[in-house]
Amino acid sequence: MTSLPDIPLPAGIRSRYVDGINGLRMHVLEAGFETRGRPCVLLLHGFPELAFSWRKVMPALSEAGYHVIAPDQRGYGRTTGWQADYDGDLAPFRLFNLVHDALGLVSAFGYRHVDVIGHDFGSPVASWCALMRPDVFRSVAMMSAPFGGPPPLPFNAVDKPAAPPSDDPVHRELVALPRPRKHYQWYYSTREANTDMHRAPQGVHDFLRAYYHHKSADWKDNKPYPLKSWSAGELAKLPTYYVMDLDETMSHTVAKEMPSRAEIAANQWLPDRELAYYSAEYGRTGFQGGLQWYRCGTSGAFNNELQLFAGRTIDVPSCFISGKQDWGTYQRPGVFEAMQALACTNMLGCHLVDGAGHWVQQEQPAEVSRLLIAFLAKTR
Repeated sequence: MTSLPDIPLPAGIRSRYVDGINGLRMHVLEAGFETRGRPCVLLLHGFPELAFSWRKVMPALSEAGYHVIAPDQRGYGRTTGWQADYDGDLAPFRLFNLVHDALGLVSAFGYRHVDVIGHDFGSPVASWCALMRPDVFRSVAMMSAPFGGPPPLPFNAVDKPAAPPSDDPVHRELVALPRPRKHYQWYYSTREANTDMHRAPQGVHDFLRAYYHHKSADWKDNKPYPLKSWSAGELAKLPTYYVMDLDETMSHTVAKEMPSRAEIAANQWLPDRELAYYSAEYGRTGFQGGLQWYRCGTSGAFNNELQLFAGRTIDVPSCFISGKQDWGTYQRPGVFEAMQALACTNMLGCHLVDGAGHWVQQEQPAEVSRLLIAFLAKTR
């Protein structure tokens, strides 16, 4: 492997590789490894993030007595063994296989029972871990992306005409708005999205700076509230990082919100020296590995296998943590409420952390660490 720069990690966290994980050589950050026999916590990052995104909560979890493992997931960072050709096979990036990656990793470390915590797109992976293998993943903390349950099967439909394949009209309705729009997940599923970001006019570093700023509590217009429905008129209320102007790329979208030099210099939760690690990694790998995850969802190609769990609930202890200024809680109307009322039968807490947008464990690590440690204590 080509020599890679050091990772700017806090004391007590080490970087290592684990071979033979469902076809991957997985790059892992690890804390609390000095003492054997500790309970294990698995941390799953989202997009566009890395295992590095957990650096601020890993020491606190370790100090609380846990062995903490955070991988670069399939498609990301220094984990290898995956290919992200746009015209290649999407199946390795489907949720079933991402759960397999997580299960293989904790098994390789010699654990039969772990607690799993996921943020952003790592949250649905953690949710499906708990749904599919509750014997292994004995609790789940979901962060910034609520879980509404598995896709349903048609019910009591034997005497009704078969429904046509799903054709969501909301995308046509978004295009037809007076200010034409598009949903970011479907944009992320296009062939152009990776190049738009990897070859952003402002460069990867400034693209990521603007992107992280735009979705954080530092962007003062992040004042989320529940939407009434999955409809163009309601979705158009979301910020442009979720519902974009039709003719713009994500790099152009966030460039409009680039923070000033003074704001960047004052940023304590993501100083430039830490952002430089993200930008170096994404500059090296591109974004397509993470974008494949979105394509699996928007294509609907793997809904059939997820429907094997239709009607199943998450019954292990669960909690939800998000930033109070995070639109991610509400971007899928009704899911935040469905998670609490239907999808999770043993919800021990639902917390919206003030002073945090989407990057909650980076923006407010002390409070997130406190909430996670209190939750894990309740599950014992």
